Amino acid sequence: MSLENSLTDLAERAADQIPHLETEEATKHALVMPFIQALGYNVFDPREIVPEFTADVGTRRGEKVDYALLHDGKPTILFECKKVNDALEIESISQLLRYFTVTEARIAVLTNGIVYRFFSDLDESNKMDQRPFLEIDLLSLDERSIVELRRFSKQSFDIDKTLEAAAVLKYTRGMKQILNAQLNEPDEEFMKWLVRQVYPGILTKQVRERFTPLVARAFREFINDRINLTLKSALDRDTGDADEEPDEQGDEQDDIVDGDRGIVTTAQELEGYMIVKAILRPVVDVSRVTLRDTKSYCGIILDDNSRKPLCRLWFNRSQLYIGVFDEQKKETRNKIDSLDGMYAFEEEIKATTQRYLAEG
Repeated sequence: MSLENSLTDLAERAADQIPHLETEEATKHALVMPFIQALGYNVFDPREIVPEFTADVGTRRGEKVDYALLHDGKPTILFECKKVNDALEIESISQLLRYFTVTEARIAVLTNGIVYRFFSDLDESNKMDQRPFLEIDLLSLDERSIVELRRFSKQSFDIDKTLEAAAVLKYTRGMKQILNAQLNEPDEEFMKWLVRQVYPGILTKQVRERFTPLVARAFREFINDRINLTLKSALDRDTGDADEEPDEQGDEQDDIVDGDRGIVTTAQELEGYMIVKAILRPVVDVSRVTLRDTKSYCGIILDDNSRKPLCRLWFNRSQLYIGVFDEQKKETRNKIDSLDGMYAFEEEIKATTQRYLAEG
């Protein structure tokens, strides 16, 4: 059974089981173990999962983590469980902090069987972050949640790629929370900064009061404009032949990065970009790997140089394609069923990058 189907089934059962789960142990058996099993681990195999994993901390001996998932015999993901519907308070995080420091694990999960919060050590090595980089609600699963959870499945787990994605999730999540707070109630410093960009006069109290509702209005209209642009882009794609294979040479006139022309970099393209960066991490400093979007495709290039294309993501139709390049920079476009299919072209992408590096 696929990850999506397994989690969907678990979510349906959980909704009925919640009223009957009165202890932490019941929560673990009914919800947490099936969740781990959905990720592809054999919960009955001690080579894959260790319940009550001992993590001695300083003078505290025999401290136990509820579950440790193993890879190559080493703990990589820790699970600390609470009773269903219990609040995941700071005390629980403090407990995980201690465990995290004294094990080799790079991922820690705090859960009450419904909400799963994923932590790592992105801010300071070997010290678990106070804030999660990912939060999953079993009763509110969506496509994005499934995509992110797939990184933790036994079959797909790669610690370097997972941590690369975790960093993106953590910081974008934090920025989105800040933007959301500013949208609901802009603070004075943000409002002053924004108003100064458009108003040359002195920001007196009366001026600030006058602009306060305008800031909120500008925010709302900006978001509505972006939504309408995305919908229009989707409708334009749907009116075309969704299954038509793109021309071999593409339309070079579309290779203009210009927001006014309706270019929208989608979440799917951004995730594809992160996959390419994860693939290339062993080969090159990933800060040199950049994205340049066009109407036809999303280009991934080296050193922000269009003469150094690494691959192209043709994601503007229902059928996904990835374009890779040979020694003459001739592009070959390949059908993929999902973003995971990009990994099949890992060697081609690395080889292209290494050619550019050799050229200097």
